[in-house]
Amino acid sequence: MLRWLIIVFLILVIFSGLQPWLRKLGFGRLPGDFRFRLFGREFFIPITSTLLLSMVAAGIARWV
Repeated sequence: MLRWLIIVFLILVIFSGLQPWLRKLGFGRLPGDFRFRLFGREFFIPITSTLLLSMVAAGIARWV
């Protein structure tokens, strides 16, 4: 269990580091990714990008 927690943490750290690069590829700007401003704060809900990255991760997990 601890091993999986460490792996998930490392993946999140890597993903946050790659986020500017992924935005250049279009992640975060897909149809279904919502960005709105409310009370002076900007909120971002990446539904489509999350689904796409989840399918890629599932494919890699099934392949490995």
